[in-house]
Amino acid sequence: MNKKEILAGFIVGIFTSLLGSYLFITFFTPFDFSTGIQTIKEYGYLGKIITLGTLLDLVVFAFFLKRNKEFMARGVILAVIVLAISTVFI
Repeated sequence: MNKKEILAGFIVGIFTSLLGSYLFITFFTPFDFSTGIQTIKEYGYLGKIITLGTLLDLVVFAFFLKRNKEFMARGVILAVIVLAISTVFI
């Protein structure tokens, strides 16, 4: 049961960071999403946008802790660690 909760938290963490990246590109850049991704990739800022997108994971982490879902919160932390390592290689 614990592995399923950690996996669910990991998936929620990944999708939350993708949502955060989408919201950042949509609201804080003058581009639409597809043009924004291409432009950001050309300038080499894709890792920084992914990192900014993980700020929403903090809210999800606090929500899971508030609901006593510690293993799902661990999955969110695992997602943040995986995203941090992946941004090093981007």
